[in-house]
Amino acid sequence: MAGKDSTIRTELFIDGEVRPPAGKEYYQLHNPARPDEFVGEAASATADDIDVACKAAHAAFPAWAALSYAERADYLTKIARHLTADEAELNSRIKLFTREHGKILKESTIEMTRLGDRFTLCAAMAERLAVDDELKGPPFDTIITRQPRGVAALIVPWNWPLSILGAKLPQALVAGNTCVVKPSQNSAMAPTMTIRKIAEVLPAGVLNVVTGSASVIGDPLLSHPLVRKINFTGSIPVGKHVMRVAADKLTPVTLELGGNDAGIFLEDAVLDDAAFMRMYLAAFMTSGQICMALKRLYVHRSRYDELCTGLIAAASRQVIGDPLLPETSMGPLNNKSQHAVVTGMLSQAREQGADVQEYGQVPDEGLYKAGYFQKPALVFDPDPALDIVKEEQFGPALPIIPFDTEEEAISLANDSQYGLCSSVWTQDRESAVRLARQLEAGYTYLNGHGPLAQDNRGPFGGFKASGIGRNLGFEGILEFQEYHSISAPDGWLF
Repeated sequence: MAGKDSTIRTELFIDGEVRPPAGKEYYQLHNPARPDEFVGEAASATADDIDVACKAAHAAFPAWAALSYAERADYLTKIARHLTADEAELNSRIKLFTREHGKILKESTIEMTRLGDRFTLCAAMAERLAVDDELKGPPFDTIITRQPRGVAALIVPWNWPLSILGAKLPQALVAGNTCVVKPSQNSAMAPTMTIRKIAEVLPAGVLNVVTGSASVIGDPLLSHPLVRKINFTGSIPVGKHVMRVAADKLTPVTLELGGNDAGIFLEDAVLDDAAFMRMYLAAFMTSGQICMALKRLYVHRSRYDELCTGLIAAASRQVIGDPLLPETSMGPLNNKSQHAVVTGMLSQAREQGADVQEYGQVPDEGLYKAGYFQKPALVFDPDPALDIVKEEQFGPALPIIPFDTEEEAISLANDSQYGLCSSVWTQDRESAVRLARQLEAGYTYLNGHGPLAQDNRGPFGGFKASGIGRNLGFEGILEFQEYHSISAPDGWLF
């Protein structure tokens, strides 16, 4: 919504109402392509606002939980339609999203227009959810059913906030929970507007949104006595903090903490224009700021030169600049801090003697230097000890490393604290599945990688430091429920 001075301003949305923050304070958001350009401001919530939001969700819980799965699924179906019903309003949100975030217009459009698909997918699982397991005696007759947990705190990051929200919010709702959502401070306005549109379809209090600094409202939300489930997506250090705070009240958590995804390219894999483009997008979509992006590529030595040549060609065609322009294929990184992380890793690699090359076309050098831009960078055969290999870059940089044997490739891929996603590239189905089963990752793609290869019907989450629990799929819904066993003497129930 706009204030009297036409400034774009988003408020809190609690108990079915638009509300200013208790402290009457707001913070500014700027365009990462033009950091001096003021885009708008979002509400800075306080601990008091968190308390009101959690109490509203708690008050709405009994009636929402009492609905049947089919009735809640009907709400989800209505949400899916409502999100895109007003084309002019939708386009306005898309452009605002691009300006505050930095992702190209095409990606903002995808994220906004396809969010409803995740609600529809969850709605389709209602019939399956309604079926209890039955154990017939002897020794007892037992019903194994599930109940919603209560108020769920959903915390989403800035990179793909609505897609990630779509991996947890419809699941929480169809499971019977009410929710308090906290978007990232770095991308708050368009996501808040979108969450408000979702909430407009629901009974008051079922969905609430609070914005502001994690240092101010993070712990009050995580530790609130009415919160019965926490679902967090973000970095490993913050995820560990979330778990520590949750432990005090034994609040169950789902943590998706990013990854350093390895891809293994075998000797027989197809290399054509389509494969190169899939590989390029897997690594560099959203300027590489995707948890499931391809971040380490291990290539059989016999195909190394061929693959590098093809990726160089793909990267060289990219246009880096203003994300609102249709010809732009890569925008800036979202914020100054992340820009420093990525450029720092590349500088370290160069200083340690790695062959680092940047590609792409820059139509406006002035804009490029002023914004948080980084051209697609390929790092050829770097030392595995470098940060660019060991750590998650979360930016447009891809190390490419040759290997000689499958055993070596598996060892290199698994030599990581992360275990979110991985990929195997080969024409041999048996080899693909055999290698995939050896990879320490929650999701393995075959001949693709990342969002464009993702089957949203399956559960998503990580091994090792990449997280705990799962989002998406039927299993993602079960994360928001508790099992409940009901037993009687043999022959009494059935």
